[in-house]
Amino acid sequence: MTMDETIKRINELYHKSQAEGLTEEEKEEQKNLRQKYIDSIKGNLRGQLESLSIQRPDGTIEKVKKVK
Repeated sequence: MTMDETIKRINELYHKSQAEGLTEEEKEEQKNLRQKYIDSIKGNLRGQLESLSIQRPDGTIEKVKKVK
């Protein structure tokens, strides 16, 4: 499932929950999809931050250290 499909399904489940409610299976699916989305966002942000370099006032360039 692509991220666009994941987001679309999350939104479908949200709108259904507001209109008529969700079954326990749908609630579990919604929870899993939301966690998958959050993990993807965290991974993307971590990758971007770890690829940054900082230029110090003295001109030296330093890579950002890996976050644990």
